[in-house]
Amino acid sequence: MLDTNRLRVFAAVARHGSVTAAARALNYSQPAVSHHLARLESETGSRLVQRVGRGIRLTDAGRLLAERAEEILGRLDAAEAELAAHTGLRAGRVRLAAFPSALGTFVPAAAAAFTAAHPGVELRFTEAEPPDAVRLLRAGEVDVALLFSYPDAAFPDDALRHTPLLTEPICLVTPAGLPGDTLADHAGRRWITGCERCRRQLVRSCAAAGFTPDIAFTTDDYVAVQALVAAGLGVTTLPALALAAQRNPSVRTVRLPGCVRSVSAALHGDAPDPPATTALLEHLAHAAATALAP
Repeated sequence: MLDTNRLRVFAAVARHGSVTAAARALNYSQPAVSHHLARLESETGSRLVQRVGRGIRLTDAGRLLAERAEEILGRLDAAEAELAAHTGLRAGRVRLAAFPSALGTFVPAAAAAFTAAHPGVELRFTEAEPPDAVRLLRAGEVDVALLFSYPDAAFPDDALRHTPLLTEPICLVTPAGLPGDTLADHAGRRWITGCERCRRQLVRSCAAAGFTPDIAFTTDDYVAVQALVAAGLGVTTLPALALAAQRNPSVRTVRLPGCVRSVSAALHGDAPDPPATTALLEHLAHAAATALAP
């Protein structure tokens, strides 16, 4: 019989592409991860990985087992959550994946309220941008994923159930004192952008304004983005949550009419949900409702 702990280790190695990265994600030592891999290969009688430089490559048998391992582990976690539901909210665990600006604004308030109301339930966080959060959700590694989407780039996964939390404006961010309240006013300047989804949205918005932005800097760190703008190295757009989480006093912001993105809490699988998950959703909705209050 396959050991589920070794399956978790193998799934992490397959996901991260190296023993070192898997060890870091699992808080294991590298020798411990290598030991689990060796034991799993012994148990299965198959070579599962090949060393390639500093990383690994899955064999055909390894790819097959990695796919099954994600499914098996997801079902085990789901069973654990269902069993925890029988104890109500006196015990159990709920896991949340959230993008950085949500973690920097309304998530802490929601988490504090949830923990105060249900001290026996363990709440865990994972920082993840939406594509990674969806993967974690589908794999059963988190119970709730906070996602953002733009009007013309929604998530196509029909297996996800979304609870809308808020709609946040998108703002033009320029150095303090620099005139110009529209994207077109800055068509000749250099631009700064973030994750791939945000970059695509910026390019689409600028195209609608009649130009192609000269993207000179790319970083997911909204603090760094504002520092670059404040230094006069470019202009950018940022969602309101990022500005609420950390606002550089040396930048000027203007809301762009009609430019918004939606934030939702996503779940995977059929209802009903465990009580802890339902309670967390309620606290997230309450905290998000005041996240952008003046």
